This record gives sequence, structure tokens and C-alpha cells, in this order.
Amino acid sequence: MILYGIPTCDTCRKAQKALIAAGHEVTFRDIRATPLTAEERGDFLAAFGDRLINRASTTWRGLDEAARAQSPEALLAAHPTLMKRPVIRGAALTLGWDKAAQAAQGL
Repeated sequence: MILYGIPTCDTCRKAQKALIAAGHEVTFRDIRATPLTAEERGDFLAAFGDRLINRASTTWRGLDEAARAQSPEALLAAHPTLMKRPVIRGAALTLGWDKAAQAAQGL
């Protein structure tokens, strides 16, 4: 199971802790240190579409209108922390850490 996020994200830490407590082997992937590959961005965008872009983030608020007009692919390539977190590749590919994501991961 791979959890994609950043180490300072509270939601990522909660998800990782819950998954480990449930007996899952979790590999944490820091998307700042190791950005998503083009293939991973494509997979995630195919699964989640525009929902993958976190428009409530400080990174998003810091972008000018021209930058915001870029495609989600280009935005994520240039600004990895724009990705809504966590993305978990486990029993299913999930976005966020709501009840539906938890259930899809077997919790």
C-alpha cells in the first residue's frame, strides 16, 4: 500500500496511523521529495479528475490567474503540493480520508 502525501499534512498522518493500526503495510511517499511521475499523474487524474487539485490550499491561493488556467497535469507537475491528500493506492485507489476512502481501504 502506498500513501502519497506530505509529512506535514495532518490528514496524511491520521490516515497512515489508522492504516498501520489496522495491520496494513504502508509505504509513505513524500510528493515534495519524490514528485509524481507523468504516469502517476495520469492515473490519478483519470481516477479523480479535477478533484485531485486542492483549490483550498495555500499553494493554490498563491498562484496568479495565468497559472490557475493551466491544465491539472501541468499544475501538478509544477506544484506537487496542489494535490489533494492523501491519495492511497491499496485495496483501491482513493482520494482523501473520509468514511468512503476508509471503507475502500478495508477500515
